[in-house]
Amino acid sequence: MSLATRVGSDRQLARLLQIGIVLEEVVEARAYHHHQSLSADERTELDDDIEDLLEHAAEESADHRKRLEELIADLDAESVAFEEIEALVDGQYGQTKPDDFDGILYDQLHSEETAYKFYDDLIGAIEGSDAEFGVEREDLLDTLRGIRAEEEEGVREVTEIMEERE
Repeated sequence: MSLATRVGSDRQLARLLQIGIVLEEVVEARAYHHHQSLSADERTELDDDIEDLLEHAAEESADHRKRLEELIADLDAESVAFEEIEALVDGQYGQTKPDDFDGILYDQLHSEETAYKFYDDLIGAIEGSDAEFGVEREDLLDTLRGIRAEEEEGVREVTEIMEERE
């Protein structure tokens, strides 16, 4: 589903919000994958900034999923099968795997940027639509803008840590 078009129905909006949920799960899973792939010595050497970054990313993703699920619950739309959403996310955003990046920070930066771009596009598609939704438009946009801002902050945090290591 392209975000270049306007969002015209609760069903379409619910599907896009479900994509956001799966995307958040991907971000969390990739951070977890990197952390688990480290040897015991590498984990010991992992500095506090990166450890905190991974923990914060996981907590933030869980919070984002909760907020998106609350929006979906208020919509008058049937849920799309998880497998269908997962396939959409994999096709659109899953072109890379955690091991495609040189280290945890590059992968985390990619994940944060991907999520930011998704929410930015979704906000634009909603703003470009005159459709009525089962949730208040301003509440919907406020929630999505808040999530987008947190993703933007995540990009900044990863970038700052990367710059400190140069």
